[in-house]
Amino acid sequence: QVQLVESGGGLVQPGGSLRLSCVASGNILSSKMMGWYRQAPGMERELVATITNWRSTNYTDSVKGRFTISRDDAKSTVYLAMNSLKPEDTAVYYCWSKLYSGNDQWGKGTLVTVSS
Repeated sequence: QVQLVESGGGLVQPGGSLRLSCVASGNILSSKMMGWYRQAPGMERELVATITNWRSTNYTDSVKGRFTISRDDAKSTVYLAMNSLKPEDTAVYYCWSKLYSGNDQWGKGTLVTVSS
């Protein structure tokens, strides 16, 4: 199994930037894909971005050109760099891992608040 711990959330003004980190306790390469989801108050959890072991990435339309997902396998860490943040980006951001076994692993989430 892989345990996931997120960090880097906080309060930021519109137009600002944050970088989220997700550290995996196990071997990150046991996951065939990792990514970030988010859940705003009263809303369903939605996929934000994913990255495969061979660095293929995918983004939801609302964050394309503003967010960048990356990974450092040596540090067992996945990052989400978020620029030009908007109030509608406010949500709890969850790190996610799809294991080769087919199981999903989730972190506990980190809160991002975009407000002036």
